[in-house]
Amino acid sequence: MKFKLAGGRIFKTGIAVFVTALICHLMNWPAMFAVITAIVTIEPTAADSIKKAFVRFPASAIGAGFSVLSTFLFGDTPISYTFVSIATIFACNKLKLHDGTIVAALTGVAMISTVHDDYLSSFLIRLGTTSTGLIVSSLVNLFVMPPNYSLTISNRIHAEFLKAGDILNRRCTELFNGQACVKQLRHEFQMLINEIEKTETLCSYQKDEWRYHSFQRKEARKFHYAYKKLKILRLLAFHIGNLIYLPSHHLQLDPDKNMLLSSSIQVLRTIYYSGAFSFGKQEQIMRNELKDWFLKQKSAMESEKSKIGENAQLSPETMVLYELLSIYDLTEQLSTIHHQEQKNRKHGIKPYRG
Repeated sequence: MKFKLAGGRIFKTGIAVFVTALICHLMNWPAMFAVITAIVTIEPTAADSIKKAFVRFPASAIGAGFSVLSTFLFGDTPISYTFVSIATIFACNKLKLHDGTIVAALTGVAMISTVHDDYLSSFLIRLGTTSTGLIVSSLVNLFVMPPNYSLTISNRIHAEFLKAGDILNRRCTELFNGQACVKQLRHEFQMLINEIEKTETLCSYQKDEWRYHSFQRKEARKFHYAYKKLKILRLLAFHIGNLIYLPSHHLQLDPDKNMLLSSSIQVLRTIYYSGAFSFGKQEQIMRNELKDWFLKQKSAMESEKSKIGENAQLSPETMVLYELLSIYDLTEQLSTIHHQEQKNRKHGIKPYRG
């Protein structure tokens, strides 16, 4: 999927460059500035290209203006290149044209060697070539190989649930054995968080893309359920993170309790690996046993609190139970979402234009 995505973007960049250069050739304009703009402005979605085009055009005008001014004052000298770079970046930052800063700076410094005596004509031609690059790249992004991230999102979410189950299982094994969290596991957990953030970015891309392209209700509904699962995954990662950074050397469990916790973790891991997220009677029994244990711990803590005052703290055992119960509750929500998704798939839904 990554190969296809990268290949599609490269292909679209090639089309944008060719069409831009062809138009400039027919207009007898220098194609270099337009091509630079076309390359830089190919975005992951059509929405981004269109939105940023309205920022990049005035930014490019600023860069071209500074280029003409510096050439008039200093000629083609190192001072001109320095002045254009600094002035363009400063002006774009002040005017909050951040998405256009690179294009503007490139346009400005590249113009210096081509500006001669006809300053106004050079300025207008640069605006024309920049506009050509912006318009062509936006249209190519809009109509040529529009990206669809739905399958990528679904695959990523499934893979991330597998990773979450593995990390949860390994961390709880460490906790039950009184071992500290190894550095490699912390690293893998951080990678999981990064992957979740990337998937959330793809979701925002997909939402933006559907503003400009037709799609089916069935596809939108599938995305809706995938996004709900992703939100559950984010909360799940939060509770796993609490277990990652929980000190383990104070956790002491008898064999029966250790067996119950280990079995509970294996049940959760199996649910995530199955992809069906089935939460049945066995899972309910496990959660009820953990809940009864947690309530006993809570009652003991409140009793201790009444004796020694407000300084009583949650025991590591109670904190582990709380996190696991939270994960079980999230898993049940996940099962409900998946059940609703499967139920709605049975109904035929006509396409519509969004």
